[in-house]
Amino acid sequence: MSKKGSREERELVKMFWDAGCAAMRAPASGGATKNPLPDIISGNGKIYLAIEVKSSSKDRIYINSEKIDALLEFSGIFGAEPYIGAKFIREKWRFVRLNDLFLTRQKNYRLDKELAFTKGLEFDELLGKDKQVKFGL
Repeated sequence: MSKKGSREERELVKMFWDAGCAAMRAPASGGATKNPLPDIISGNGKIYLAIEVKSSSKDRIYINSEKIDALLEFSGIFGAEPYIGAKFIREKWRFVRLNDLFLTRQKNYRLDKELAFTKGLEFDELLGKDKQVKFGL
């Protein structure tokens, strides 16, 4: 794991705690174990999230299909909602559902900045704190 990726993960864990959710970085993510672990797990008794964190200074993020498969497997066992937490440089976090990702010809996944900002959720929306989400409008 790069220093930049670790920094982004720590930032996101702090945001979850500040918002009243328990959160932790999965210490064995990134290949230290064969178990399917996301980068971050978070929850507050009402919502449970499993997040694969990706950051980039470019307008595209590529994600290996094994990371997505592991995220889906963990989420299914744990009962969490799986998301890609995308942090584009100098932009706010966006949280993208896996079925919104673009499948490449090589059977990996791509997340474009434009898609992240049109279909991805903001942090408050992810937690259901946005009025429209909360009241179903």
